[in-house]
Amino acid sequence: MKIVKFGGSSLATGTSVEQALKIILSDTERQVVVVSAPGKRSNDDIKVTDLLIKYANATLNQEDPQEIVRQIFARYQEIGQYFGLNKQELTTIQSILLNLPKKAYPNDSYLMAAFKAHGERLNARLIAMILKHQGIKSRFLDPTEAGLIVTGEPNDALVNPESYLNLDQIKIAPDERVIFPGFFGITPSGHIATFSRGGSDITGAILARGFHADLYENFTDVNGIFAANPHIVAHPRSIKQMTYREMRELSYAGFSVFHDEALIPAIQGQIPINVKNTHEPDNPGTMIVPEKNFEPDNTITGVTSQKHFSALYLHKYLLNKEAGFTLRILQILYQHNIPYEHMPSGIDDITIIFNNDFLNDQLIDQICNEIQSTINPDQLEWIDDYAIIMIVGEGMKKTHGVSRKILDSLDEHQISPQMINQGASQISMMIGTKKEKADEAVKIIYRQFFN
Repeated sequence: MKIVKFGGSSLATGTSVEQALKIILSDTERQVVVVSAPGKRSNDDIKVTDLLIKYANATLNQEDPQEIVRQIFARYQEIGQYFGLNKQELTTIQSILLNLPKKAYPNDSYLMAAFKAHGERLNARLIAMILKHQGIKSRFLDPTEAGLIVTGEPNDALVNPESYLNLDQIKIAPDERVIFPGFFGITPSGHIATFSRGGSDITGAILARGFHADLYENFTDVNGIFAANPHIVAHPRSIKQMTYREMRELSYAGFSVFHDEALIPAIQGQIPINVKNTHEPDNPGTMIVPEKNFEPDNTITGVTSQKHFSALYLHKYLLNKEAGFTLRILQILYQHNIPYEHMPSGIDDITIIFNNDFLNDQLIDQICNEIQSTINPDQLEWIDDYAIIMIVGEGMKKTHGVSRKILDSLDEHQISPQMINQGASQISMMIGTKKEKADEAVKIIYRQFFN
């Protein structure tokens, strides 16, 4: 069995849905399909999810949502009519939309989550209708029926382990297609809660693990994953195969095909993942596979950068002799709910690297003041001009002199690393540098290993 996932851009119009259906029906093993809400039809269009957010806000503010509902329904109607669905079938979708404000929700956050989730919920129902209309055995499977149980916040849900036991009990006929809505699950009390929309949908990976799939196919709008950002390096090499941990390392530092956390359930189930292009389905794309028996075909697999970092540098003589020094710093960060990314250290100094998404000017001043008064370092410096270059490859641990090559090539171009960190796994190397030098560093490292 294969789990197939399509993003919203692949399901925006009747013609794009038709292309997705051709992909599904071209392989009998593609039995479970995860769908997003219809995306933008053009650059100046609006996504169905954004319209549903407007609908939710209108409901909360007791405004007339009639025009918004008309716009939302029109998107589904347009796709349904393309495939010749009759008015009665489409009226079912309209009725569900109109009934959303009439349901009971524990609070406004749950209402917002439920409204947003119906972009996927209605699209999955519509695609199941289309398949049936074409005489194909299909079934709309809702997270409620499937037992996809989640906990956590209504707009930042976490899958409950019980879900995998529930999914394992579902029977799928050999000639059947199951259409499943993405991005949400059901709380123990029966309410909708959505997964984080800060990255790619995790639903496909959850189903891949729960159904013990042979492959998870994630269809996007690119021919797989490149060894570097095409906006930085012209025509970078496409990665044919990479390991789970390579993908995790590269996703963390900027590879944006999908969010690294969206892989975790598939990784836990050791399910291979194939990133493919909806518009070129015959292109093999990129396979993401377990580390066992993996043979790299290059020293490094990819190089990427991220510029949204800052660093706090602390220097204090005999720091290594002072028990609890690091603990006191971490307690200050904990009190302000600030996570840190890395903490390279020396005998007398520590550098703490932060993701700027969790910071603001007030927090920066607060933690610097508290660390100064609590720790009393000899030197405290805040560095906001900070970028991280990540070089990743299973081949690095089998090749001598990789770090020397990287540092020598940067030195030749007058780029001085502010931080160098290599983990015990030996498959990644992290280099801190100034933001203005990050793109140039990526180009230099790419040329060193791929040209």
